[in-house]
Amino acid sequence: MIPCLPGRYGGRIWEKPHPIELRVRVVAFVDEGHGHREAARHFRVSPKFVNDLIKPRRETGSLAPRPQGNGGGYGKLAGVTGRIEARVADKGGITLDELAAEPARTHGIDMHRGTVWRALRGLGLTHRKRPSGA
Repeated sequence: MIPCLPGRYGGRIWEKPHPIELRVRVVAFVDEGHGHREAARHFRVSPKFVNDLIKPRRETGSLAPRPQGNGGGYGKLAGVTGRIEARVADKGGITLDELAAEPARTHGIDMHRGTVWRALRGLGLTHRKRPSGA
């Protein structure tokens, strides 16, 4: 069984998808006429894994795991990250509060400074922690 780690806010984070070899063996076992629960017990996986494996195989014919995560680029800052990057390059001493206020004025996007910080981190940029003169 693939180990599970405790995640942020009490959720779970799965390390990796089940290997394709296991997926093929589980499907072959079910195709031989065994039930989903029986296959789950036999291979020490959850019945939900077996159900979730059989359904896409029936629909698409593929046993490959689905992509994990959201793929990125879909947040509220997706359209303005280039502008944020340019502002940091132009004015290196700009604060997170100033960066958060600018898209609200120009694009009508309200955001928290933590959202801007995550965008900066994703871009590999650093920022100042105090406003000028402090």
